[in-house]
Amino acid sequence: MRRALIVAMAAVFFGCNPAFAQIGGMGSSSPGIGFSPDKMLQERLFSYGDTQRYRLGVNFNAIPVNAPKCPFHSYHRDGKMRMDGNLGATLSFLPNSAGLWENQPDFAEPPLPVEGDAAHWDHRVDDDHWEQPGILFLMMTPAQRQALFDNTRAMGDARSDIKDRHVENCMRADPGYGAGIAKALVVSAAI
Repeated sequence: MRRALIVAMAAVFFGCNPAFAQIGGMGSSSPGIGFSPDKMLQERLFSYGDTQRYRLGVNFNAIPVNAPKCPFHSYHRDGKMRMDGNLGATLSFLPNSAGLWENQPDFAEPPLPVEGDAAHWDHRVDDDHWEQPGILFLMMTPAQRQALFDNTRAMGDARSDIKDRHVENCMRADPGYGAGIAKALVVSAAI
């Protein structure tokens, strides 16, 4: 006589009619559980979200029946079907001075073994975001450089820490670039 291992998968409750919000909210994943490497199954990851965006708009997750039980963040703002405060004055870009939208490594998808471990590549690892802007600056004519400096004066009303960070980034690209921006913004280039 064969024996089968019985594993409890779900509970059935009689006498209630569960709403879609309780049973149908597909499209998100739990921490530590990755997606299948099967290409046919991966296609569904895109089609579910695309279908909802097409039918309901970019804010489909803000509609109460589709909304997750825990707070979530996305870069989507405005548009149809916005059912909440539209993130108020929350910054919606990264990096920012408030430290919002930082990555959470604890919730990263687990590595997939493919002749070693394959995981998400963090583009910040090599930390070279300044080489290309520096090369472009060096290719500019003196008139183009001056136009760049003059256009940067529009930051005049920005907070001083924002100006200082912009000058620091420009200095990393090219010392002449940073000095010209510092002069245009009337801040110290010795950052």
